[in-house]
Amino acid sequence: MSLAPRKRRTERQDSPSLPQSVRTYSGLEEEKRRSPRPPPPDSSLRTEHFASWSLGLSLTLIAFILRFWRIGHPSQVVFDEVHFGSFASHYIRREYYFDVHPPLAKMLNGLAAWFVGFNGDFGFEQIGDDYIANNVPYVGMRSFCAIMGSITVPIVFGIMRESGYPVGIALLSAALVAFDNGHITQTRLILLDAALVLFMALSLFSYVKFHQYRYQEFSNWWWFWLLNTGTWLACTLGCKMVGLFTFLTVGAAVLWDLWMILDIKKGHSMAYVWKHFFYRVVGLIIVPFILYLSFFWVHFKVLKYSGPGDTFMSPAFQETLAGNELLLNAQEIRYFDTVTMKHKDTKQFLHSHAEHYPLRYEDGRISSQGQQVTCYPHNDTNNHWQIIPTKELPESGRGRVVRHNDVIQLKHVVTDTLLLTHDVASPLMPTNQEFTTIDPEDETRKNDTMFKVVITDAHEGEPWRSLSGHFKLVHIPTKVVLWTHPTALPDWAFGQQEVNGNKNQQDRTTSWYVEDIIADGTGNDFKNRTTHVEPKGVKKVAFIKKFFELQVLMLQHNAGLTSSHPYASTPVEWPFCLSGISFWTDSETSQQIYMIGNLLGWWTCAISLSVFVGIVIADMLARRRGMDPIEDGIRNRLYRNTGFFLGAWAFHYFPFYLMQRQRFLHHYLPAHLASALVAGSVLNFILVEVVNYPISFAGPKTRLRPAVRAKLGKVGWGVIVGLLAIIIGVFLWLAPLTYALTLTGEQVNRRKLLSSWTLHFEGKKHHTD
Repeated sequence: MSLAPRKRRTERQDSPSLPQSVRTYSGLEEEKRRSPRPPPPDSSLRTEHFASWSLGLSLTLIAFILRFWRIGHPSQVVFDEVHFGSFASHYIRREYYFDVHPPLAKMLNGLAAWFVGFNGDFGFEQIGDDYIANNVPYVGMRSFCAIMGSITVPIVFGIMRESGYPVGIALLSAALVAFDNGHITQTRLILLDAALVLFMALSLFSYVKFHQYRYQEFSNWWWFWLLNTGTWLACTLGCKMVGLFTFLTVGAAVLWDLWMILDIKKGHSMAYVWKHFFYRVVGLIIVPFILYLSFFWVHFKVLKYSGPGDTFMSPAFQETLAGNELLLNAQEIRYFDTVTMKHKDTKQFLHSHAEHYPLRYEDGRISSQGQQVTCYPHNDTNNHWQIIPTKELPESGRGRVVRHNDVIQLKHVVTDTLLLTHDVASPLMPTNQEFTTIDPEDETRKNDTMFKVVITDAHEGEPWRSLSGHFKLVHIPTKVVLWTHPTALPDWAFGQQEVNGNKNQQDRTTSWYVEDIIADGTGNDFKNRTTHVEPKGVKKVAFIKKFFELQVLMLQHNAGLTSSHPYASTPVEWPFCLSGISFWTDSETSQQIYMIGNLLGWWTCAISLSVFVGIVIADMLARRRGMDPIEDGIRNRLYRNTGFFLGAWAFHYFPFYLMQRQRFLHHYLPAHLASALVAGSVLNFILVEVVNYPISFAGPKTRLRPAVRAKLGKVGWGVIVGLLAIIIGVFLWLAPLTYALTLTGEQVNRRKLLSSWTLHFEGKKHHTD
């Protein structure tokens, strides 16, 4: 494609900001402003509007058909319906759960489940569990997600139309989403991505509409679309943390907008600039933050009973949940009690046994040959530890209760030895200290057996309690903290989990809790120590404290999803669909749901991104040499509007390179939607000689100029129809993998368009001499 100058019927656009969005008045409306007489009817404009509405409604209908066809198949739990279906059941039962994503999309799924009559009794425990046998109204639950996925298609069409592109160009961008196998697969199941992508598209659409009113600043419509943008941004973030990328997209556009307003050549006072800044802060930060808070407020109000997510939260948080074990069974711990202790994160017991560390480890380092201290997942008498005081105690009374910051010793009951750590490297981590035990009679090492009990969020003198008293055990001489990690020790330790001394006292993974009190100091059964325990009332914790606790945990656990997965992929693979995800298989019928994008559609989008970057670079180089290959109006639209779409793609794509967590192809769907907008815009630049002008609503000081309508010619429509035919053809070819249709081995082989795809039920290839 040449960048030589072309004659184009357009004027330089004086838009001051990114993106150069749509202005819906035409030459017809311009004449209304200039003359009180009714202007002559504009039949071509009416025809365009009719075609736009007709195609938009047709696309919507097609999107609904594609997402609802065979939505009841399979009648089994599919892929992450295991998680997000179960969350819906927790909302109905009002039982607290924990997840790494914000709650909005899950609450909407729960609301839909309640609406269609789900009682919450089905647990969604594993892929393949039967819905029909358990009377689960799963079709209604899936339908809610399919509705959101279907609505996304006309929103994409609207973004392109409101950005001033011809009907055919908007049709192509919307079709890239409507006929995409990946979007269809992901938005017709009980998952979160349908809501995420819809709210992301509504955020972009609302910002484009807001930008139309930049010449009518602070008017009612200006405020309406500003607040709409903020609302949909909050909803996007409320579905998944990656919604922050949509905030960054709009935020970059707003900063550019404010930068242009700041230009002294515009003649604006600083008071005027600050007014714009403050109103955007209100509409795009304060209002979204309040809405985001409200999602969690509803979340906490609904989930008021104890549930599977309790143990992720602090004891103070858990005690706000009715029926929580801490309220029912937490007891004060006294000196000489025998207890079992569990690591908060790995849920394994602190353990020891008579075997010793080997003299020499695999890397050649020498150990202390002391008794092994490990973590063990099962209940065992070797998990029993007695709490020994290091101070004088009264014979009875409250003075025998262990409290925050008390210094104690821990005696391993079975081997009658004291827990100890010292300046010897641990078996697996040379930077951390080894934990072992010694004979209580060894007075020379007594100081090395001293540990301080530091209870989380406790005040001075607060009693240590079982279950609710999360604590850290800090070694007095060396200040290291008792710690464990999931890595297993070699066979000489029976593959048990290593325990060592962590030098970072702030590490969140160094917390433990007392699982059970086995016996008191007299050796009696602990249950005989007290007669009757009064039921404890649910405690109150400030909403904002619960909110921030959950935010920190969500971020920490999200970052911790680093385990391998057979269908995980890297971002470099996504734009080209080099790998997909197997959602569900049935060996009896040779059926499979394989989440993969429309290969031609995704490659078209990827190529368009490269073409746009190439156009911009070529134009910049030409202008440096005194040439002006693109007229100003077209350049402004290309840089600002298409640049906005490119920014949306980049913000939703490149941050995944920085993440260490598991990443899957479906994480690319928001970026793919943005790339479909870029693809339409680039094709418009290639096929159309003009751009729609004006595309924003005029203000009282706007200089009016002749309107121009961009139209596709026969060649342009031919290209669009040709691309659509191929895109639809590829969709239909891959549809059996989307809808789980039965295929023979040879049919599966033919649909494996790339060798990197992992398809089940492939036929054996026969080689002949």
